[in-house]
Amino acid sequence: VVRYAIRAGLAVHGEIAEISKMDRKNYCYPDLSKAYQISQLYAPLIIGGYVELSNGRKIRLHHIHIEEDAGKLIHQHGDTYVDYNRGGVPLIEIVSEPDIRSIDEAREYVEKLQQVMRYIGISDCKMQEGSMRCDVNISVRPKGSEKLGTRTEIKNMNSINNIAKAMEYEFERQVDLIENGGSVVQETLRYDDATNTTSSMRSK
Repeated sequence: VVRYAIRAGLAVHGEIAEISKMDRKNYCYPDLSKAYQISQLYAPLIIGGYVELSNGRKIRLHHIHIEEDAGKLIHQHGDTYVDYNRGGVPLIEIVSEPDIRSIDEAREYVEKLQQVMRYIGISDCKMQEGSMRCDVNISVRPKGSEKLGTRTEIKNMNSINNIAKAMEYEFERQVDLIENGGSVVQETLRYDDATNTTSSMRSK
C-alpha cells in the first residue's frame, strides 16, 4: 500500500514526504469495534498535487495518506447491521482542497481520478464493488463571499450518479435552511438513493 500511495502521488503531481508517520485516531462508532483507527494526520505520505479538469481548472490536493479501513454499516428496514469483512484492510485516501464549484466538476474530478488510478494499475476503481469510495463535503456561501460556509460530509458514496444526486439534494437543503433563517450544522450524513435524501449519522 505504501508503494501504491507513492505511485498515486507521483501520478497527480504530489510530493513524497521526507518524513511520514502513522497516527492512532480514536473514536467510538459501531463500524470500528476497537475504537481506534491506524491512519495518518500529521505527517501523510504525499503532500499536495492536483487534478486538471477539461475547463483548465486545477483541483488541488491537500495530501494522500494511508490508513486501515473500518467496517460497513448496512441500514435495512429500520435496522442497522455491521459488516466487518473489510475492517483493517489497508487503503489510500486522497484529500482534495475545497476547489470544486459544481456538480459537473465533481463528476469529472472523480472520473479523472478513476482514469489515472486504473492507468497506473493500483485499483480497478469499481465504485459499485467498493474498490473506490468517495466522501463528499458540501458547503454553500453567499455569491461573492470568500468565506466558506459550514460543511456537511456525505460518507461512502458508491457511484458517480449518486454523488451528483446527493450533491444536488444537499445543496438545495442547505440553501433552503439558510433562506428560512436556520443554520447548517457540521455533521456526517448518509445518502439514501431510494428516497434521494440525506440523513444525519453523527455530529462533528
